Amino acid sequence: MSKWRIGDVTVTKVVELEATGGTKFLLPQATPEALQPYEWMKPHFVDETGKLKMSIHALVVETPTKRVIVDTCLGNDKEGRGVPTWNKLQLPFLRDLKAAGFEPESFDTVLCTHLHVDHVGWNTMLVDGKWLPTFPKARYLMGRAEFEYWQSQNENHEQVAVFSDSVKPVFDAGLVDLVETDHRVCDEVSLVPTVGHTPGHVSIRISSKGEEALITGDFIHHPCQLARPDWAALVDYDKAQSTKTRRDVFSSLAGRPVLVIGTHFATPTAGRIVRDGDAFKMDV
Repeated sequence: MSKWRIGDVTVTKVVELEATGGTKFLLPQATPEALQPYEWMKPHFVDETGKLKMSIHALVVETPTKRVIVDTCLGNDKEGRGVPTWNKLQLPFLRDLKAAGFEPESFDTVLCTHLHVDHVGWNTMLVDGKWLPTFPKARYLMGRAEFEYWQSQNENHEQVAVFSDSVKPVFDAGLVDLVETDHRVCDEVSLVPTVGHTPGHVSIRISSKGEEALITGDFIHHPCQLARPDWAALVDYDKAQSTKTRRDVFSSLAGRPVLVIGTHFATPTAGRIVRDGDAFKMDV
C-alpha cells in the first residue's frame, strides 16, 4: 500500500482494480509502436510488450483536522456500465479500506474530482436492495457545474445509471455540498479547476509546511500523456480544452518540487514532472 507525506498531511492509496492493456477505449493513440521512444515509462507504467499499466484507486487524505477520501472507484453490484467487466463487481475494496485503518464512518469528507463511473462508485453500497451512502458521516463535495451538467444529461445511458445509483442517493440523503471549482476544503486541501475531461473537472492541491502535492483526477489518465499532451482520451468532454489543460498544468509544474499523484497511475503512482525536450516526463 503506497503512502506519501506532504508536511502534516498523509496520503494513502487504496487499490480497487489494476489492469494492463485493454485501453483502446481510452487512449487508442498509445500503441506499443508509439510508446517505443519513451523508455522512462518502463517498467512502472508500460510493460515489456508496450501495453499500458493502469490502476483504479482511491486516495485517503489525512490532515490535522480532516479525513478525506478522494474519488471512490467503481463500486460493487453496479449495473449499466459501458465496460462489461465493470458490472456487478464483487471486489474487496471496502475490506481493504478497513484493513488500512479507515472505517467508512471515520470519514468526514468525500471529494469527487468529477462524476464519471470510476470515481463515484463507492459513494453508495447496496443494502437490502437500496443504495445507501457508504460514508454516512461525511459531506460529499461535488462541483456545482459538474453536478448540474450530469443531472441534465438523459442520452448517455451509462451516465444516467451512474447518477442514479452513485450520485442521486447521497444527494437525496442530504449529504452533498455543491462547491465551486476553486473551493478550499481546509487549510491544507483545495480544489484546482482542470476542466476539459468533464465540464467541471477539478484536481486536488495539497499544501503543508512548504511542501506541495497535486492529485490529478482525470485531466491526465496515464503518464504517456506527459510525453504526448496532445493525446486526448476518447472520453474527454472537450478534447481541445483537455489538451490545453495538460499543457498548462505540466508547464506550471515542470521542475518544481511538487509531488504529482496520478489518479490512474500504476505503482509507484507519484513523482515529479520535468521537461523532456518539447514535452515532459515523470521522475519517480
